[in-house]
Amino acid sequence: MGTITKALDLLTLFARDRAEIGLGEFVRLTGRDKATIHRHLTELTENGYLEQHPDTRAYRLGPALLRLSALRETLFPVRKLLQPIVFELSETVGELAHASLLQGDALSPVAHSDPALHGIQVNFEIAEMLPLHATSSGIAALAFCPEEWQARILSRPLSRFTDRTISDPADLKAEIDMVRRYGVASVAGAFDEGVSSVGAPLFGEGGRVLGSLAVAVPSVRAKPEKLRDIALKLSKEAERASTALGGTVPRNFEDLPPHWGDETTTRQVIT
Repeated sequence: MGTITKALDLLTLFARDRAEIGLGEFVRLTGRDKATIHRHLTELTENGYLEQHPDTRAYRLGPALLRLSALRETLFPVRKLLQPIVFELSETVGELAHASLLQGDALSPVAHSDPALHGIQVNFEIAEMLPLHATSSGIAALAFCPEEWQARILSRPLSRFTDRTISDPADLKAEIDMVRRYGVASVAGAFDEGVSSVGAPLFGEGGRVLGSLAVAVPSVRAKPEKLRDIALKLSKEAERASTALGGTVPRNFEDLPPHWGDETTTRQVIT
């Protein structure tokens, strides 16, 4: 990890429940040298990426991020295009929907919506990066990444987040093949225990994969027929979103088989 990356990596530690972070906590969270962390924080603050609370001296995200975010959205209006589609999808299926864009070897959430119709809901963390191998949105995007990109992911250890996370490269390759066949991915409890999800890829110019659109459902409501219904609606909305982003779906996908979404049936389809 280079010096710039180490400094920017500090920004990823902020979350909805961790709005401000002190120097000592940065050291604890990263396990890095205190003097080096302090130097990085000072430089980030001087350039506006961080600011300090006037009393506690804890750090929080700074105004430079607001300026760059506004400029990015003005020049390339992704959130403006995707948020209405995400909202309509969530209202249609009655569950949490979200859209994410590829960022390195992970996905960065850009829009989400939850109609909050049920007592049990999925807790979606807007600042959390989504791994490509452990989420339906990640597998959906990975399936259409360049072969060398896939090979890199498949050649290294796959982190386990739950007992159901895909950690065998052969299993992940089988999931990728199924997504390329049907255009949707489905996982159950692979990233968050008790959460099932369905994801579909988003494409830009020339059929280049940009990210994914997904729906997350508490596993207690994730019946096979519900997941299949979500997958059908998701596929249409993902194509609509790709068109809005100036892209086209690069191939025609096969129709989902009956009872798609049932884990046993899905495994049979894969093999």
